[in-house]
Amino acid sequence: MIKDAKKVFREKGTCSQTFFHLLDREFEQVKETEECAADSLAGGIMQRGNQCGMLWGASLAIGAEAYRRCNNMEQAMKVAVRATKEVMVSFLSRENTFNCRDITHCDFSNKWSFAKYFFSGRFLYCFKMAEQWAPEAIESAIRGLEIEESSDDRVSETESFSLNCASLVAKKLGASEQEMVMVAGFAGGMGLSGEGCGALSAAIWIRSLDWCRENASKNSFKNPNAVYVVEAFEEATDGKILCSELAGVKFNSLEEHCDFIEKGGCQKWIETLGKSVSWK
Repeated sequence: MIKDAKKVFREKGTCSQTFFHLLDREFEQVKETEECAADSLAGGIMQRGNQCGMLWGASLAIGAEAYRRCNNMEQAMKVAVRATKEVMVSFLSRENTFNCRDITHCDFSNKWSFAKYFFSGRFLYCFKMAEQWAPEAIESAIRGLEIEESSDDRVSETESFSLNCASLVAKKLGASEQEMVMVAGFAGGMGLSGEGCGALSAAIWIRSLDWCRENASKNSFKNPNAVYVVEAFEEATDGKILCSELAGVKFNSLEEHCDFIEKGGCQKWIETLGKSVSWK
């Protein structure tokens, strides 16, 4: 059982990197650079207040483990989404929300709100939550990752789960197959929840990963690559960031989501994010 989540949180500095690290450690994986790149997802996607960074970090670790366990990418992506959904259910049952702003009561873009969050001691709640939820997060992740020999888990030759929004953007940005699977759980607003855009978060993480590889000793929290991605995306979408608003639909299954993407859904936003590799 995890007993040092608070300590890890203090050492890592962000909730997203903390939970990526905690789950990686549970799965006996070491991905320091990838974990550091998750910093930009803290505060609910570059401090926008959407899904808690603990969820983003956990989902990335789940994707990495799904890639290791599964026989092919299609199966790994399906498992990554399923396990991410399991973790989100666990989180929701504890917090009654996915979103950072609802939990912290803080608008991190407002310096006075941030000061209140810090000096009121509200930040201590996040440390307490990390300590209490970490064991449940791991249990949920393991449960979701277990591959059962059933018709639901088999992937036919005609199925293609690589066309989910997050993995497709990652591919456009030059990601490896493993990295494409790592962000697969972001699909449809993370676990198909319809919340903050998973394609955006995938682009932020991939571009942050590029930056971290070139700046190993620096903090990646607000690295310029990530800032460019989110600002350009918000300009293109008139400030919209919720998957359900951008897509105009909330997906009931990964198959439904992938079919939507294959037919050109969210193409404008995917193309915008896919070009971010050339932004300087």
